[in-house]
Amino acid sequence: MATIHDCSKPDELLTGMRLARVALGRGELVVLPTDTVYGVAADAFNADAVQRLLDAKGRTRQSPPPVLIPGIPTLDALAAQVPDEVRALVAAFWPGGLTVILPARESLQWDLGDTNGTVALRMPSNRVTLELLSETGPLAVSSANLTGEPAATTIKDAQRMLGEAVSVYLDGGVGGDSGSTIVDATGLLLEGGELRIVRHGVISDEDIHKAIA
Repeated sequence: MATIHDCSKPDELLTGMRLARVALGRGELVVLPTDTVYGVAADAFNADAVQRLLDAKGRTRQSPPPVLIPGIPTLDALAAQVPDEVRALVAAFWPGGLTVILPARESLQWDLGDTNGTVALRMPSNRVTLELLSETGPLAVSSANLTGEPAATTIKDAQRMLGEAVSVYLDGGVGGDSGSTIVDATGLLLEGGELRIVRHGVISDEDIHKAIA
């Protein structure tokens, strides 16, 4: 049976984090708070777990989940190339609500879905999730809702939609009502190519363009 743990209470936080680590290690799903909306997480290097995440949301492999990471060193470990413009963006907005699409290293042993050789990476600013990431490593994380439904801003919203498909729910209080801003930086690696904003989110288009000007 799925359990909910209030992260504002030290004892519940300790228990919840321990159970979340165990669940993720078993290939199960965990709902966690981020600095934007709630996310549903799976071990990024466990293909069955990632498929379980997609099934829980009602998504296909054509909608691969982003990957949350604990810091910039992991960005360099997972991305094959990181243009200078991306360095400027992560310096300005990480940790925070910016997701960057880059070419993934070919050596990575994972299957996130039909990514066309790319990976969408973000370092969140939520302290609970960052601590979990520091212990588990990269997590495939998508918004904790059924496809077509509004993103979950409370743990109850997430539980109502995902139910027993998730093993552990980490309650971080009321979250934001907007997702991260997603930019596709793969074009910067082509001659004459540009950065493309593919989803408008918590970071404005104006701020994105200022950071790389």
